[in-house]
Formats: sequence, structure tokens, C-alpha cells
Amino acid sequence: MKQYIVDAFTDTPFSGNPAAVCVMESWPTEEYMMKLAMENNLSETAYIVKEEQGYHLRWFTPGTEIELCGHATLASAFVILNYYETESDEVQFNTLSGLLTVRRKENLYEMDFPTYELKEIPVTDDMEKAFGVRPVKAVLGMDLICIFESEEQVRTMDPDQGMLMKIEGRLQNATATGKDADCVSRSFAPKVNIPEDPVCGSAHCQIADYWSKELGKAGIHAYQASKRGGHLYCELLGNGRIAISGKAVLVAVSEIKAIPQ
Repeated sequence: MKQYIVDAFTDTPFSGNPAAVCVMESWPTEEYMMKLAMENNLSETAYIVKEEQGYHLRWFTPGTEIELCGHATLASAFVILNYYETESDEVQFNTLSGLLTVRRKENLYEMDFPTYELKEIPVTDDMEKAFGVRPVKAVLGMDLICIFESEEQVRTMDPDQGMLMKIEGRLQNATATGKDADCVSRSFAPKVNIPEDPVCGSAHCQIADYWSKELGKAGIHAYQASKRGGHLYCELLGNGRIAISGKAVLVAVSEIKAIPQ
């Protein structure tokens, strides 16, 4: 089985968000996919099988299978369009979040993703303890988004992972407006064994939607301020969908020898 390591939301190796992409002829057991994801120890390992109605894509963290992942979808599209469907500029994936389409547009890969209803919730003392600084606002969609007063607060915070585990939401996002981008964010997911996700595409289905409304603009340039860093170019489409674009770069190709019996 061939496995690709792709850094997503960057064109510079060893930055952005790394994903493992496994292209297979048939499905192994879920136990095998979970063990390989744990072995890779990346925030996501993507598994792809070509079926009669297109490609089927699943995502596993080192702790569980998840319903939606942006950076591993971008990485998967990069692999398919550059090494399997080289004459095509579009690929569709059947996933737990429905049909996802990715289009190659020059050096960007544009993903068509859903948005989610955001509901403002009270800021709590636990949020302040978890992030080390009190949010000025909190909203909840698929995940939790905490809005902070300044970019510096987001960039320099050192969250208490134990406290984050107690807060509602699978993924906790910290965000503020930015100087060189419309918004700056960080994403933490200790509930699925990811202390900090370097660049989270699915989180921006909510983060970019929030800032689009706050800033009154459909196009949002987002920067994720992890140690690796990455850029996302988001466009609200006005139909409950969002286009999230980014670059990608190949880091490694390997052959997985531990094939399930």
C-alpha cells in the first residue's frame, strides 16, 4: 500500500499541516486503519478507495475516525490530481460529510465545504482558565470558537490541555482579527488526541463564516498561527457552502509493508 505525506495549506515543506494519504484498492479493517493512524501520529491519516461512484475518503486521527477534515482532504486531492488523475482538475470524494468537491486552480486547491449555524454562548471562567486569557465572545457550531481581543493573545497563549478537555466542543478554536490577514487563529483538539492542530481547514468553515459576517466581506484570508503556520483563502458562497483554498507540497512517498491479513 502506497502512502504519501503531504503538507497542506503551504508550499514550503515542513510547514502547514502534514497529512498521510493512503491510496488503496480495497478497504482494510477499521482496526488496521486506526493502528496505522496511531503509528503515523499525525493529526490525520486519510484513506482513499476508488469505487464505482468515485473516490471514497475517510479520515482518522490517532484517537478516532472523524466526520470532516480540511487539510487531509486538500492533501488527498493533491495526491489524486497529481499522481492518479493527472489529466483532471477536479476530484470528488464521498465522505461522512457528504460529497466534497476539490478543484485545482493554478497553484491552489479549492474545496467546497459546508458551513454550520453558529450560536453565541456565554463566556465562562473555565474558558478563561483553559486558554489563559478571557475571551471577549464565544460561539458554538460544530466546534467551539472563542474570540479574543488581540492577535497577540492568540499567538502567545499556552492553553491548559486538561481544562480544554472539560469545555464543550470537539475542537476549541481561538481567533482574533489580524494585521496581515483578516483573522488569525489556533485550533486545539485534545479530545481526539491532538493537542494543537497546525492548520485546520474544517475549523475555518466556522471561523471564516464568523469573520465574514463581522467584517462584512465574503472573502477571508485566514492565517493559522501554530508553530508550523499556514494560509487559507476562504470565500463564502451564500448557499450554506464555503470555498476554502490552499496550497500543498509533497514531502514523502513510502510503501506500507504491514498489510492486514
